Amino acid sequence: MKEYFRVNVSKYVTGKKFDVVRPASLNNPKDNAVMFISAGYMDYVGAFRKCKDCLIFWPAAESVPDDIAETHAVCMVDNTRNGYCGFFRDNAITYYPPIEEFDIVNGAYIAKTAKVGKNCTILPGAYIGGEVEIGNGCYIGLGTKLVGEIHIGNNVVIRENSVIGADGLSTDRDENGRALTMPQFGGVIIEDDVQIGALTVIGRGAIDNTILKHGSKIDNSTFVSHNVIVGEDTFVVGESIMFGSSSTGKQVLISGNSTIRDGRHIGDKAVIGMGSVVTKNVETWAVVKGNPAK
Repeated sequence: MKEYFRVNVSKYVTGKKFDVVRPASLNNPKDNAVMFISAGYMDYVGAFRKCKDCLIFWPAAESVPDDIAETHAVCMVDNTRNGYCGFFRDNAITYYPPIEEFDIVNGAYIAKTAKVGKNCTILPGAYIGGEVEIGNGCYIGLGTKLVGEIHIGNNVVIRENSVIGADGLSTDRDENGRALTMPQFGGVIIEDDVQIGALTVIGRGAIDNTILKHGSKIDNSTFVSHNVIVGEDTFVVGESIMFGSSSTGKQVLISGNSTIRDGRHIGDKAVIGMGSVVTKNVETWAVVKGNPAK
């Protein structure tokens, strides 16, 4: 597994001396990772039994099971998300795209370690980063930027001046009201036959990946934030926003200028009316509209 940093947990928990080298989420726990759990998610503590030697920021008001305390380094804090973000701030850890060696091909900048499939069209002004993998028969428009770890399937179209792999705004405030940012370590997975319009931004995941599933269509001037999952054959019409960790099922229609709140799920074949603000989960086959959407 990839190593992003190396910090000894003795800085945080007395009596523990192992290193942590990566972030991980409750949905995808990993060994030697930095993790956190909020008070409202204590039903997910089983995730910590699937890994070992992690630094866990734990709610001070919640008790720690003995087996987890023995296997991991548990740091008790009042605000676990802030504790997690503070870990990266205090250790000066960021994950910005590096400066890479590249070739200029037909006016496009393609990093030497990027992998590009057969019969692809990459137009001038595009930038393809070193952790990008592109399948066969893809179209990358003028000025498009692919940064970070991005896996693109076959027959994908990304139109002009879009940015894939940008950081999302995972930022809270510390005890003094100053910005406290969660670095974005995840990537983007774009499956086969996806189309992405011009001037669109797809944010990379904060920890896990942002995923656009097979056949989904994202219109021009749209923002898909970190950890979003867009279901198969879903249409997201222009100037819509899907905030962090929101998701859709299959064959959903999100009409233009709509907003999907963070963490909300839209069921299969649901329709979101034009200009709607979705603040609650939407059931399969439902049609909702308005602000808030009903």
